[in-house]
Amino acid sequence: MKKNELISMLNRDITDEHAAIIRYLVHGYLEGEDTPLGAGLLSRAREEMWHMHWLGMIIGQLGGGPDMKPGPYPFDPTNRATIFKSYVEYEEKLIPHYKKEADMVDDPHIKRVLLREAWESAMHATKFQRVINKLNPEQASTPPGSKNELPMDFVDTLQDIVKAKYNEMLQHLRNAWVFQQEETVGWKIMDFAMTKMKQLAHDAEPIAENGIVPKFKVEKIDLSTSIGLALKKALEDVNSSRQHHETLRGSEEAQKHAGLMINLGLSIQQESYEAEEIEGWLSSQYIRDNE
Repeated sequence: MKKNELISMLNRDITDEHAAIIRYLVHGYLEGEDTPLGAGLLSRAREEMWHMHWLGMIIGQLGGGPDMKPGPYPFDPTNRATIFKSYVEYEEKLIPHYKKEADMVDDPHIKRVLLREAWESAMHATKFQRVINKLNPEQASTPPGSKNELPMDFVDTLQDIVKAKYNEMLQHLRNAWVFQQEETVGWKIMDFAMTKMKQLAHDAEPIAENGIVPKFKVEKIDLSTSIGLALKKALEDVNSSRQHHETLRGSEEAQKHAGLMINLGLSIQQESYEAEEIEGWLSSQYIRDNE
């Protein structure tokens, strides 16, 4: 298989894994991360994040650009039973898909990764089937979510922050994969991407706890091939995100929610740290030499 064909194939796979991450995250948030169903879904989402990461790393190593847009995830939203049945079907379809791809590649590492994607998809299908078997009649016959108790203008503000944070996280992931060989900067960016995932949860959970689906919408991803330009964009993003969080923390509605205020304070501190770190990287001789 030619390199460009391999990159295209892996990019199709990465969109499938991305779709699974979003689906299980959203459902997990709707159930509540402190519930058995919610905790299980968030665990599956984290495993799908690893699947996406392995593929993104390989694409970056091959010199390709990872596709950061999620693919479709078809599911029947009628009730929990139909939703989880859709999950079983989705994961089961990936098993022969990844096995077939593994047969098409010669590189032993890529082959092992694809086979691991296959057997972990089988494990996910099994675990989702076990969830179906354990649902009580009320759970099985109703969809997840609860009644909204937040003002819609406040929900809209949170949704805007979720969208911005989601895209900031995707940008960090893309840069970490593409620049993974740039000394240690690539791994430092990946560390920030992990932080963004937690910040995203802090912003999305209050929306989902009120029965509203958080909006994960991909906007324009910067495709810089210069590490310096990519870091300058990252600095702009983190400063903008910090400003949004500071504005939200000052709102009257946010101050009614103690948990949200704690998380906002943490996010703002993390973003200040990240901005200072990126400024330090940009001032280094290595980055100046590679702009």
